[in-house]
Amino acid sequence: MPVFDQDEEVMCNLLCNIGLKRNMAKALVYLSNVNESVSRNIELGAGLRQPEVSIAMRELRERGWIEEWEQKKEGKGRPLKCYRLSIELCDVIDYLDDSRKHDAQQDEETITMLRSLSRTVGVTR
Repeated sequence: MPVFDQDEEVMCNLLCNIGLKRNMAKALVYLSNVNESVSRNIELGAGLRQPEVSIAMRELRERGWIEEWEQKKEGKGRPLKCYRLSIELCDVIDYLDDSRKHDAQQDEETITMLRSLSRTVGVTR
């Protein structure tokens, strides 16, 4: 079971810097290094607690970035949840890049409108 090294920690920090939640970033980076994994291995490998893994996996699944299925355990007990990336990590990075560019463009348009309106508001006083 892989455990995060310094490069993977840096990658998580960079993903967070561009808007991804830390737990999602950790789970995403962990899954990018394995073909598939069960929740427990994600907990241990990415340094997350069980509820953090569950929340991160739900959010990643809602974005369509991972696949989830259940694997029956031998004997009694609940089945294990298994996960794998459904898209490449570089595609996630492209999505985040496009999203940031779109947000920046919207911010720029808002600032332009504010400047325009501030000129007219100042004239009427």
